[in-house]
Amino acid sequence: MTTVTSSSMSEGGAVEATASAAPSRSLARHTTLRLGGPATELVTATDSEQLVELVRTADRAGTRLLVLGGGSNLVVSDEGFDGKAVRIATSGVTYDRLGDGLVRLTAEAGEDWDDVVADTVRRGLGGLECLSGIPGLTGATPVQNVGAYGVEISGPLMSVDLLDRPTGEVRTVPADELGLSYRSSLLKRTDRAVVLRVRLRLREDGLSEPVRYGELAGELGVDPDERVPVERARQAVLRLRGGKGMVLDRDDHDTWSAGSFFTNPIVGAEHLPGVLERIEERVGQQRIPRYPAADGAAKLSAAWLIERAGFAKGYAGPGGRVGLSTKHTLALTNRGSATTVDLLSLASEVRDGVWDTFGVLLAPEPVLVDCLL
Repeated sequence: MTTVTSSSMSEGGAVEATASAAPSRSLARHTTLRLGGPATELVTATDSEQLVELVRTADRAGTRLLVLGGGSNLVVSDEGFDGKAVRIATSGVTYDRLGDGLVRLTAEAGEDWDDVVADTVRRGLGGLECLSGIPGLTGATPVQNVGAYGVEISGPLMSVDLLDRPTGEVRTVPADELGLSYRSSLLKRTDRAVVLRVRLRLREDGLSEPVRYGELAGELGVDPDERVPVERARQAVLRLRGGKGMVLDRDDHDTWSAGSFFTNPIVGAEHLPGVLERIEERVGQQRIPRYPAADGAAKLSAAWLIERAGFAKGYAGPGGRVGLSTKHTLALTNRGSATTVDLLSLASEVRDGVWDTFGVLLAPEPVLVDCLL
């Protein structure tokens, strides 16, 4: 059995009696990059019971699987996927009061993430507003510990329901057992579990998380750690993301991307002095964006390194068919007629350029399906 995990971070198979056939086998239609060839088969699962049955049945048959969520964190080869693809379309959101001003939100994995965030903001619930505008499905959020503007899903996350594939059992797993870390978890890049739904703890006071991210504080005109009404925080985050081409717009090629293509690198304490020396040799005396990490390591800004390695916003790749976003150097974009080979060629050029210049290796954030970087 082979399973490839996509941006929904669930896996599935196909039982045609319980899943609807897709009108087209094209995977490009289901990714924000608009890249990738067809799947051999493509079906849609519309509820968690179907999804569980699809996975169990496909596992017994040894079917090669690809599960499609929002497709926002996925790079598919031009040849497509030789196997069965399942598009997750499960839905359902409920709220329960816990007391002491707290509310539990339960959302199915197939719910659009930003729709969920917008609904919590409309209800005056605090906790998710800084995660506004992030494309993809709710089931993906704990898998890669989604984060933005000083907030990570690990903060409000209470638990997930998942299908344990080796045993075939559905069970509830507390957040502290998921190994949540920077853009990662025990669920990432594994085929052992399928996320079915998530539970999040929110506040009824109508106020945001403390504003810890400098750029957001500046946009809001507040001091660090100040809290603001959730709607005000959401709108500020959407403005910032929109200015970087990080809010989906079918008419704007700057948003035809997988979001941030590279994660911010964490440089260990033993290598950090040498890296900082190389950076200073290149750019001279200036502030280097860095944030403390465990054991004396530091997290550096991938976008900052990319720009100073010679790749400016709008830098064009092969034939101009791909390029860095004109708004944000961390987004690699399809300019309308690209191939996956074009995209990966540009990604390799950027990765190798940063390595040659600073000795820092950038790691891709998206899941690569039947292709390599």
